[in-house]
Amino acid sequence: MHSDNTTATDHSPQQIVAFLQGDRAAAKVAGIRRYGGRAFHLEAISIEAHLPAVIDDGRAYLPGRLAADLVLDFLSHPDLSHDLAALCAAQKIPIVASGKKAALPSVMTTPT
Repeated sequence: MHSDNTTATDHSPQQIVAFLQGDRAAAKVAGIRRYGGRAFHLEAISIEAHLPAVIDDGRAYLPGRLAADLVLDFLSHPDLSHDLAALCAAQKIPIVASGKKAALPSVMTTPT
């Protein structure tokens, strides 16, 4: 259910934001765009910067707010994935983190 009391079957597409790092998951994003038709509006945010091994605060790499019904985490950096999960939890946005080894609270993990 959307905040304006419409459902996904009403004529508004579901807003999905996918976070990518490098070429990881490009084929998955392309598949969502190809087969999702008008059911989804997909925004892909690619983090291409050279990242340090440890990121104490991911806010420099992540947006402050998300306009999404669902977030897909295809990031390979564990600190960014953790901070993205915290951002989604604070905004009450469901997040799917494909292939993550460690489950975080409020994150749905799926095999790759």
